[in-house]
Amino acid sequence: MTFRAYQTDRDLKAVLRIYREVGWISEKPHEQAAEQLLGSGRGLVADVAGSAECLAIADTGTIRHLGTDLSLSIVTSVLTSRIARKQGFASRLTAQLLADEAERGLAVSILGIFEQGYYNQLGFGNGGYEYWCTLDPSMLQVPVKARVPQRLGVDDWQAMHASRLKRLHLHGACSITASAMTHADALWAEHGFGMGYVDENGDLSHHIWCSAKGESGPYRVNWMAYRTRNEFLELMALLHSLGDQVRSIKMHEPPGVQLQDFIRQPFKIRQLTQRSPHENMMRATAYWQVRILDLEKCVAAVKLPCQPVRFNVVLSDPVTSLLPQTSSWEGIAGDYTITLGPQSSAQPGHDADLPTMRVSINAFSRLWLGVRSATSLSWSDDLQAPESLLTALDQALRMPLPMPDWEF
Repeated sequence: MTFRAYQTDRDLKAVLRIYREVGWISEKPHEQAAEQLLGSGRGLVADVAGSAECLAIADTGTIRHLGTDLSLSIVTSVLTSRIARKQGFASRLTAQLLADEAERGLAVSILGIFEQGYYNQLGFGNGGYEYWCTLDPSMLQVPVKARVPQRLGVDDWQAMHASRLKRLHLHGACSITASAMTHADALWAEHGFGMGYVDENGDLSHHIWCSAKGESGPYRVNWMAYRTRNEFLELMALLHSLGDQVRSIKMHEPPGVQLQDFIRQPFKIRQLTQRSPHENMMRATAYWQVRILDLEKCVAAVKLPCQPVRFNVVLSDPVTSLLPQTSSWEGIAGDYTITLGPQSSAQPGHDADLPTMRVSINAFSRLWLGVRSATSLSWSDDLQAPESLLTALDQALRMPLPMPDWEF
């Protein structure tokens, strides 16, 4: 078994076989989507008997921390074939991928999870809850009427990608740089279709991309892209216009919005649709995880309107045990002095006059992004600190719930 870089000419056939074995692709458009994903990213494979049997691949993007954008590594696929399970390939391959991404200068890494716990061994910690709402579009209350939109198809992927990159970015918002990823997302949608509007320059300003099932749904909003309140409301009005025929639409609650505010009689409709194929409901799950790759860059991005809070951090990083001895990046465990305030910093070393926090990179990444408070993490995660420091951090790190607003 050897680890090496993914090579399209050599590995595409074997990797597509892995995608089929794990159930990620089942038809030609899905295969085309996988090819787009593989072509845009940086991948590593594990060879078994001369064939790629495990893959880890990442793409470049950005993540918004309050008002600052940081470089982001998005791990888009970690896959192991049926014959290579339980050999430790995926964890070690992903650890090496993270080392490569850190050496490229990327500050943060993020990924979607198949189950809670596996990626913790690589230093990842749970992200915030994401809310999925299934609603009857005829029950939407929107104070505007939508104009007639333009029809969008898979061939419009470049315009849609540009629109996604220019969308409203709130705290935690992620964007993937490569336009091929929007192409892949569009191809993956079942009976995918889009609708949107252009601005005075002829550029796609705001749009939705959906999956459709049957005459009356359910439909699924795969993503929405908008820049302003008025653009958001027009897209919601567009969904409302589908309500004569479509009985239910599933959509991700947009960042900064409480969807229930726009739904008429939500409890009545929930009760009437209970246990039906169009059951109206709201579900929450933390399906993504995040970890810091460059502590100094990430802490320097923190801008808080408060008196500075200074403390020591004794930081552990479990990824170290999965990296080969030859790796030049060994994780970011160590002793640091942290300052959080209008100007923040992380410097190697220990100040005997300051309180000390002992914490894993998993928990510290969650604290840094505002997923949970310091006190909450001291109850549920690997974080220990004096009560006075926990209280000071709870008061200083008052951030909105981070929402990536991009599925991966």
